[in-house]
Amino acid sequence: MSEIITKDNERVRGFFHSLERMLDKIEGVVTNHRPTLNGERFLTDAEVSERLKISRRSLQDYRSNGQIPYIQLRGKVLYRESDIQKMLDEGYRENFRQQLD
Repeated sequence: MSEIITKDNERVRGFFHSLERMLDKIEGVVTNHRPTLNGERFLTDAEVSERLKISRRSLQDYRSNGQIPYIQLRGKVLYRESDIQKMLDEGYRENFRQQLD
C-alpha cells in the first residue's frame, strides 16, 4: 500500500490515454460544428461539391441552369443543407430488380 504512483504506472498511463482520446473527440466536434440559422445549416460550394462528388465548375453549371437552389450574399454562395438533401431524395431511384418484386 505504500507504493509510489508515478507517470509510468499502468493505471496512470491508461487514464492519460483516455483523456487524450476524449480531447481528440472534443476537438473533432468543435472543428466540424457549424452554427445554424433558424435551425438550418448552410453549406459552401466546396462542401456541396464534395458531398455530391462533382467539380465546383459542374456545381456552378447546375446553379446557372437552375438545377440547384442557392443563396448568394455579397458574392458568397451558400446552399441549404435541407435543399441538397431534398434534391438527392427526389433523384433517388430504387434498384431495378427491387422494383420488379
